[in-house]
Parts: sequence; C-alpha cells; structure tokens
Amino acid sequence: MPKMLFSKVRIYEFKDLIRNKKQPKTLDVLLSRKKQKNNIRCKNFILLRTDYLDAFRSFLQSEFSAENIAFWLACREYKRMTSSGKLSNKAADIYKEFLHPMAQNDVNIDHHTREKIKRSLMKPDLTCFDEAEMHIYSLMEEDSCPRFLKSEAYQNLRNRRTESMWCAEAQLHCFE
Repeated sequence: MPKMLFSKVRIYEFKDLIRNKKQPKTLDVLLSRKKQKNNIRCKNFILLRTDYLDAFRSFLQSEFSAENIAFWLACREYKRMTSSGKLSNKAADIYKEFLHPMAQNDVNIDHHTREKIKRSLMKPDLTCFDEAEMHIYSLMEEDSCPRFLKSEAYQNLRNRRTESMWCAEAQLHCFE
C-alpha cells in the first residue's frame, strides 16, 4: 500500500491557503471600483465644464502633455461634422497636427493604430480616430486626471466655485 503524502490536517491547511489566496481578488475588485468612480468624476467635472476644462488644459501644458486634450477635443469636434467634403479635410488636418511622424503636437499612440488611421484617410468616416481617441482619453483619465484632482489649480478652482455658490445662495435668501 502506498504511503500517504499528506495527512488530513495538512490537506485542510492547504485548502485554507487556497482560500486566502483568493481574497486579494476581492480587494482588487474593490480598488478597481474606487478607481472607476474617480474616473467618472474626472469625466463629468473636468471635460464637460468649460471652467474646469480650461484649468485642466493649463495643468496639462505645465506637464508638457497639452497635445492630449487638444487631440481629444479635435476628435470630438470631428465627430460632430456633417459635411462629407469637410470631413476629409478635417481628418487630414488632425492627422498632420497630431499623428504624422513629424507632427508638432505628436500624441502617444502605437504604430499600428497610427498606420490604421493613415490608411483610413483615403476614405475617412466619423469613426476613423476612435481607437486613438479612446487611448488618449484613457491616458488622461488614468494618469493626468488623478494628478490634476490633487493639484493646487484644481483645489483653488473648486474652492472658488464653492464660495460663489454660497454667495449666490446668500443673495437668494436676501431677496426673499
């Protein structure tokens, strides 16, 4: 009869180790949810409000990455175009300004995406920049936005908005 390599006690200890190894995955899920909430906060308050967008643009200029927001905004404007004649001109302009190898405001995207966009310029559609736009957006969302939310510029802007809201509320009460 072969010898048993593990006693029952050791098998249970081994099962406990396996259970404990699974627990960090729960923590990872919680951390990713917290990160998602911060990203939603970034999108809603920064990219959709003019005053925050201007502050975010200034912040990116100080970090030498203003081309990211400029590219993202150019892509958003491109998607709103209705004239097909202007579409190809605008696509070519965006490519020359942000994606051409010698572009002055070169954005950080991979070679394959860049080449795919270059090929699509023959017959551009409204989705030709989508992949690059999403990549740049995620770079801003995961890297620049959290730093901006901690920056002095954002804190000052938020404090000014809070003060102006209090002043407006106080004025409403004065006229009642």
